[in-house]
Amino acid sequence: MPTNSAAELASPWWEGSVIYELIPRCFADGNGDGIGDLDGLKQRLDYLHWLGVDAVWMTPICDSPLRDGGYDITDYKSVHPDLGDLQALDSLIRHAHALGLKVLFDLVLNHTSDMHLWFQRARWAERGSPERNFYVWRDDDKSYSDAPVLFRHFEDSNWHWDPVA
Repeated sequence: MPTNSAAELASPWWEGSVIYELIPRCFADGNGDGIGDLDGLKQRLDYLHWLGVDAVWMTPICDSPLRDGGYDITDYKSVHPDLGDLQALDSLIRHAHALGLKVLFDLVLNHTSDMHLWFQRARWAERGSPERNFYVWRDDDKSYSDAPVLFRHFEDSNWHWDPVA
């Protein structure tokens, strides 16, 4: 079993680290289609390492309809096809680790796309069922009218009425 040094236990790795956040779709295009992708990012890792970056933090890369900048995930186990595939992700991570870089993901677990299988199952599930309770449902569109809107520049409400559910 590996042991940690006293220095490693005293402070977290990220303390004092240079963490470079990037949006893969617009960072570097590796295949010439005009959209940034994982291969393009991999090609730039040596440069980021040269700059003194310790970790790369990517905004969401999972499959998504992209109505919310990729934060509306439809499949947590896949890469959006514009960005590459799982093999490209594995290759990127291996190259980053070979350079001593950490790879961080902005993994959004508190909400999904309305196209995600979980949402679709919950939407059509019987009231009171475990699947239905994955999401918050109301009988009318008036609930939470006094809740502060989190992203006023994007939307008028945090809640959306779903007539099917």
